[in-house]
This record gives sequence, C-alpha cells and structure tokens, in this order.
Amino acid sequence: MKTVKNIFLGKKILIYGLGKTGSSTFKFLKKKADVYLFDDNQKINKKLISLNQLINTKFDIIIISPGIDISNCKLSKFLKINFSKIYTDLDVFYSFYKNTSIAITGTNGKSTTAKILYDVLVDQKIDTRLIGNIGIPALSEKKISKKTLFVIEVSSYQLEYSKLFSTKYAVILNISADHIERHKNLTNYINAKFKLLASQNSKSFAYVKRNDELINNKIRKSKLKPKIYKVDTSNIKKISNRLNNKYFTSDGNKENLSFVLKIASKLRLNSIKLFKTLNNFKGLKYRQQIIFDNKNLTIINDSKSTSFASSENILKKFNDIYWILGGIPKKGDKFKLSKKKCKNFKAFSFGKYHKQFSKILRNKIKVKKFKNLKEILKKVFFEIKKHKYKKNIIFFSPAGASFDNFKNFEDRGNYFNQLIKKFTNAQR
Repeated sequence: MKTVKNIFLGKKILIYGLGKTGSSTFKFLKKKADVYLFDDNQKINKKLISLNQLINTKFDIIIISPGIDISNCKLSKFLKINFSKIYTDLDVFYSFYKNTSIAITGTNGKSTTAKILYDVLVDQKIDTRLIGNIGIPALSEKKISKKTLFVIEVSSYQLEYSKLFSTKYAVILNISADHIERHKNLTNYINAKFKLLASQNSKSFAYVKRNDELINNKIRKSKLKPKIYKVDTSNIKKISNRLNNKYFTSDGNKENLSFVLKIASKLRLNSIKLFKTLNNFKGLKYRQQIIFDNKNLTIINDSKSTSFASSENILKKFNDIYWILGGIPKKGDKFKLSKKKCKNFKAFSFGKYHKQFSKILRNKIKVKKFKNLKEILKKVFFEIKKHKYKKNIIFFSPAGASFDNFKNFEDRGNYFNQLIKKFTNAQR
C-alpha cells in the first residue's frame, strides 16, 4: 500500500459541516492541528468561525462533510476557489491509519453487505470495525491496533472529494442512476464510485459485479492497477445446501452474499464459522426487513429504498403485492420491470410527488394517490380483509428520498412500523 505523508499535523484546518462526520473529525484533530469550525446553521455551535472571518483567513486544508455539495452551499464560491485544499474525513483516516481495509460502495446493498461481512469477520475472531456511511464516522473508533481490520461503507458523496484515501480491498456491488441531483449526470456519479478503484495500487484487489453494463464499460475505458475479480452474482445455488436463511432469497441479498463469499474465500476464512454466521444473519432495520409474517400476511419494511432499482429486487420475486411508494423521486430514475411482471401489482403513493411516480410507472402500473401513509394502510387492510384466505404481501418500499416528510429513512421506517403495529393489533 502506498505511503502517504501526513499533511494534517500542525496545519490550519477548516472543518465545514458539523454533523456526525464533522464533529468526529474535530474531536480527532483538535489537538493535532489548528482547527476552525463552520456550519451553514450558525446556531449549531458557539465556537463557529464567522463567515466574514472565514473569508479573510488563509487555511492550509478544508475538510468537508459528505453532505456538503460545493455547488449548493453557503461557501460555494469560497470552496471552488480553494478546491485544491479540500479533503474528507476518509483522507484524514487514511493518513493516520495504514491498517488493512475493505471498502464497499455501489448504488444498492452497501450497508447490508458491509454488515454481513463485519459479522462474518467478528465471528472469525478478527478485530474488525464497521465504519463510514453506515452511520459510524471513520474517525470515531478507539483502541485501534496494527491488526485491526476496517470494513468501510463508502458513498459517492464521500469519494467525490477524497484525494488520499485508498483501500487494499475495494468492492463495487452495482451501479444504476442515483444521486443525479448532486452529481449532475450519470458519468460524474460513475466516476465518483470508481475513485475507489482508481486510488488502489497493483498489490490491491477489486471486486465488481460481472454482468453490470455500466461497471464493465467504465473498466474498459480505465487504466486500473488492482487485480479485478468479476463476481458472478447469480451463482448462489452451489452453496444452497449449506444456507438456511430466508433472508437471502431475494435477488438483492443473493447479490450481497456473492461478494461476501468471494472475499471470504480470498481471506481464507473458516467455512463452518462462515455459514453459521450467514444462517444467523437477521438483516438491517428498514432494509427489506420482514416486520410481520403469518399464514395470510407478510409485511416488508424497506424504508431505505430511495430508487426503483432497490425496490425491483423484491418485486421480481412476487406476483401479488401491495406496493407503497412515496418521498422524493430520484432524478433520472427508471423502473425496469416489464408490464407483464407488474400485472398483479397494486401500487399506492403518498406525499406531493404522486404525479412523478405515476409518470415513471405509466403503461406498467396504475398508482393510486393517497394523502398519507395511514390512509393507504386503511385501504390496504380493508382490501386484505376481503382476501383473508390468500397470502397477502404489503411492501413498503418508497423508491424516493425521505426528506419531504421525515428526517431520514430511519424516521420513515419507524413511523411505518408504528402504524403497522396499530393496524395488526386491530385485526386480532
């Protein structure tokens, strides 16, 4: 792994954005450098530098949080002028820790794959830390030894402005149109993802989905140094006799598992312990999570879904389903399932973006409009009462960002669970 000179020690540093990532970066660097803080919300911290003072201060380094879009923020002009000074918490992390890491990105499945791999490694008695976009800032970890291995979920937002970060093992699970409102076009989004591979050296390893057209096109056009493994995500049948976990029946989770198995083989992990972990894996909250299941009704909470691609993995599996959509549709998002596959789907939307959902799904599924989630569930449970002798499936997979009505997808998922609890209790 390449050696990078630590450029952060003793420097005058501006940290822009004081969410989880920015706050952890400040705690990590405050005794190692001359650190200044700024956030668009000036009420967040009394120690913030003023805008006027900031503009008149010469900083050596600027560290921005993943949520900062330099084209759309208070410091946009300042950041563009000082673009060469911009780094991320991943760059700081890499400069101070030269531990082996496995970094995972992709449009869908990042968090789940990272968590599966983390559980697998922990059960193999390896000192493993799960960090990054999954919600645990890279610089928040303590008591790190030379043997500590990091599993890092990395998003396109984190990679976009990173300049130093590199990893021994890199994973790109899949790529489909996403975050176009931030990256402006699909090419920029793909380029951000591929910075993960572009930063690797010849002693590194990269794992990508074999039959992903966007990934393969980018590889053909790029001069990459790592050894690249193309993972066949449709070849899980070979190990089906050792796997007894219904969580891995969906195409999306089979895909996630394919990468874990490939990396586990490379790391020569104990096979018996590996499958014990996989068979015990329960999944992450609000990610294709079965929250209710009996002979007549299955309810799946997939609040994490913010695109049609993420919803399709479950939809492909069923013929009859009540599909609940809502939130803010992604720019450039497309629904790829055929009209024939969708003929028995019943779709319902909530929120103010009904027209956009209906437009994307036109000629395939008719989407009924409702005021809110509660009204949809009233309708759905009324329908289910009429079909009590057949298996019913409620699939809450919004296919849109949550920020129109909720703080985040967790808030949205938790609200849905609360509603379901009330409706299922009322049915008893």
